[in-house]
Amino acid sequence: MEWIRHRWIRIPLILLMAVFVFTGGCGQTKKQPKKELLIYCGITMIKPMTDIAEIIEEQENCKIIIIKGGSGNLLKSIKTNKVGDLYLPGSDFYIKTCLREGLVTETVHVGHNKAAMMVQKGNPKGITADLNNLASKEYYVVICNPNSGSIGRETKKILDKKGIFQKVQDNARDITTDSKDLSLALINKQADIVINWYATSTWPANEPYVEVLPIDEKYAAKKKLVIGLLKTAEHPEIARKFMEYAASGKGHELFRKYGLYDVK
Repeated sequence: MEWIRHRWIRIPLILLMAVFVFTGGCGQTKKQPKKELLIYCGITMIKPMTDIAEIIEEQENCKIIIIKGGSGNLLKSIKTNKVGDLYLPGSDFYIKTCLREGLVTETVHVGHNKAAMMVQKGNPKGITADLNNLASKEYYVVICNPNSGSIGRETKKILDKKGIFQKVQDNARDITTDSKDLSLALINKQADIVINWYATSTWPANEPYVEVLPIDEKYAAKKKLVIGLLKTAEHPEIARKFMEYAASGKGHELFRKYGLYDVK
């Protein structure tokens, strides 16, 4: 009968363990999902914004989603979707539009953009820094759509000042939607000359393939980079911390690292 006594001793112990596990499970609370921040960001600023996002995610234990694209297309998305926390376009023109239309409630200045003419590395065709070259049939020219990307709008503004926008548009071999495709046009040797944001020429992926031809400031002035807090922000407290970091000395260093602060 010894085995019976041991058997009955063991059963209550097993039951006790089962009850402990079961009640322990009931006592656990469901893990709360992380707060999510949604940011709309022009392509040229994606690198510093990604770096800052990683810092804020760690500090605030949150998740940050960045939607990148042409600034004009992003603004259309903001108006259509009516969701999101922050918006950083390639020019403060779009932020001014948002403020006027009540889409943005607060802003901070984080850096600068400046347009430049760019050619293939080494300038194999010996192109000069004359805007009129964009209207020359001697060169393959690619420009950005003024309605989709901030560099497109800036290009039109520059060429309108020079009085040659229509000539350049008629001469263009292709019209892209954003700064990324302008860089690719030079990298893939599908263009001899483009107008793009200066910052893109400093990036490791582009620097070996492009060369900058500066545009006179009377045509291409520095453009402020401004982050706007969207009216639709679900987590404004985290969004403000992101803005505060981006506008701080550390934030400026990150924008400077990617050619977006002390613009030549």
